[in-house]
Amino acid sequence: MKCACVRECVCISLIAYEMAASSLDAEAAAAGQQDKAGSGSYTTAATAHQIDTDSWQQVGVLLVVGFNCAYVLSFSNLMMAPLGWGWGIACLLFIGAASWYANWLLAGLHVIDGQRFIRYRDLMGFVFGRKMYYITWFLQFITLILGNMGFILLGGRALKAIHAEFSSSHSPARLQWFIAATGFVYFAFAYFVPTISAMRNWLATSAALTVAYDVALIVILIKDGKSNKQKDYNVHGTQAEKVFGAFGAIAAILVCNTSGLLPEIQSTLRKPVVSNMRRALLLQYTAGAAVYYGISVAGYWAYGAAVSEYLPDQLSGPSWATVLINATAFLQSIVSQHLFTVPIHEALDTQMQRLDEGMFSRYNLGRRLLARGLVFGANAFVTALFPFMGDFVNLFGSFVLFPLTFMFPSMVVLKIKGKDEAGRWNRIWHWGIIVASSVLSVVTTAAAVRLIVHNASVYHFFADM
Repeated sequence: MKCACVRECVCISLIAYEMAASSLDAEAAAAGQQDKAGSGSYTTAATAHQIDTDSWQQVGVLLVVGFNCAYVLSFSNLMMAPLGWGWGIACLLFIGAASWYANWLLAGLHVIDGQRFIRYRDLMGFVFGRKMYYITWFLQFITLILGNMGFILLGGRALKAIHAEFSSSHSPARLQWFIAATGFVYFAFAYFVPTISAMRNWLATSAALTVAYDVALIVILIKDGKSNKQKDYNVHGTQAEKVFGAFGAIAAILVCNTSGLLPEIQSTLRKPVVSNMRRALLLQYTAGAAVYYGISVAGYWAYGAAVSEYLPDQLSGPSWATVLINATAFLQSIVSQHLFTVPIHEALDTQMQRLDEGMFSRYNLGRRLLARGLVFGANAFVTALFPFMGDFVNLFGSFVLFPLTFMFPSMVVLKIKGKDEAGRWNRIWHWGIIVASSVLSVVTTAAAVRLIVHNASVYHFFADM
């Protein structure tokens, strides 16, 4: 089953690699689009999607609701249970602050030498050459694919939980049917709402859904926590299991704080793009983090080490509350997952569609139908084949988000400033970030692979979890 997942990712990666090879040349040739608005002029690459249109408030709200997605229903188990109270709170605060700083730094690299970089891979290719362009695109691609699988799995579990409440036998259909339904709904939304900017009309609905299931969760968690007198906050397992579990939790904390897609999100902002992005990040790492950290801590406080991998499975209370939480979490995830999958859609749309026609021309609608069908069809199939929730979070948090979040921005700063301009202490600082994040990436990846091997030996193809 592990091989099946790898084969699917490799096949789609080959397609993406060919697209990237041709798009790099196309983007370089088309980079003559001049933007005269705002505080200065710069060139941008060709794209089928909108850029330079959104306010920082819109992007800030998008980040808040995007990161307060259905993944928050798993964070108590993934982040707190393997670390316990002391290390758990310390890691939450430290990694949150480090992620904020790293994204603040990356936001300042959006325009270099008069060129605006609307894609992370464009930035890395400009500074380090063609090879780094492909490495960055591969890492982002893995992030997007694995992250979307996690969303599909969470959506499927939410639908299954709702069905169980209405089933007379309380024995719902197999999880795979709900995964397929989730994949189809995500596909439809991505087809009719093709870009990040187009999501503006859905932000109010998404925010209302987020508030609904967050408030319902907190109320029930407080009630359960007060009634649960046998809470165990010890970290269980052998010494090796505790160590690997702790590093897996560190990767999960990184996942809840960053996406590795900042330049793509920043591309939608109006000028001044740097200060506007940093304002949006401030909103994410204050208001947004307070919510998803609060729920993660509350879940661990209520149930201790026994906290479920999917919180709604453990909640007490009336059936309507369970249905409400699962339904709102599912509906909100439709919007959230789109934010973290758009870069793949943008790459496909830019290559397959006619850029001189609108997104909803007959030709472009047909091409987009094919592109979205490929992405969500493949992802839904592999998710149904390999439905292990923690694996998705830990693997892409460890293998790809450490380099994209910490290593690459520091590498760019050192490269563009040079030895003289950077200064000795600045170089030491950024080299320290590069070395530390490299070590953490290797160790947390080993922990994630260990988890995958364990689950592959316990579960079977198309497991009904």
